[in-house]
Amino acid sequence: MSFNDKIIWITGASSGIGKALAIELSNQNAKLILSSRKKEGLELVKNQCKNKEDVKIVILDLEDYSNLQLKADEAIAAFGKVDILVNNGGISQRSLISETNIEVDKRIMDINFLGTVALTKAILPHFIKNKKGHFVVTTSIVGKIGTPLRSSYAASKHALHGFFDSLRAEQHQNKINVTLVCPGFVNTNVSKNALTGNGTPQKKMDVATENGIQPERFAKLMVKAIKNKKEEVYIAGAKEKLGVYVKRFLPKIFSVMVRKLSVT
Repeated sequence: MSFNDKIIWITGASSGIGKALAIELSNQNAKLILSSRKKEGLELVKNQCKNKEDVKIVILDLEDYSNLQLKADEAIAAFGKVDILVNNGGISQRSLISETNIEVDKRIMDINFLGTVALTKAILPHFIKNKKGHFVVTTSIVGKIGTPLRSSYAASKHALHGFFDSLRAEQHQNKINVTLVCPGFVNTNVSKNALTGNGTPQKKMDVATENGIQPERFAKLMVKAIKNKKEEVYIAGAKEKLGVYVKRFLPKIFSVMVRKLSVT
């Protein structure tokens, strides 16, 4: 696949993985639609892209998923079509189940799962009509395994796997592809913005996150997976990848391992 003149819509594009992905794709001559809640941040990303005239901005809030059909229509109108939707927007969590308000659980599911599903359903008829399309979804290694302090975050990412595996099976005849990208620790502000039990941001960087893959390196690997139309890819450190396979094939050993993880 060449990205020359491909029209790629990226959510969560104002920072982190989304920002790095936008810049990398612009270097490969893609035309971009960038979305998040933060117009100022999106403008800064646009100004770092190779061809700014080929970058459009659509402001949206995944939590307001009743409004996303209008946003999909706006995105399609920007260049006349959309070839790839990168569902990258979301929010993380750092709180024990016993200390997390149910409203926080709901907000995480609304943003990470229902918002993504609503946006996907809004653009799906466009892909079906064109008999082609590609959904790329940023899930997580914890979309495959559950770890402490991330219960509803993990649940939302697990849910994305179930939904998009079903979508892939339903829409293969329409040549619609699905790529599930599972990051491990990436050095972004995800842990600073993560919700605590009362719904406020954690406002500090986790050590593991700080030591994670640089977003620019992650974006290059993510672009490679998109280009090759991978169904599922793990972009993570060796220990994080190992956890996925230990969980799959040696679940009791995994349970012992995960109990030893620090919850501080």
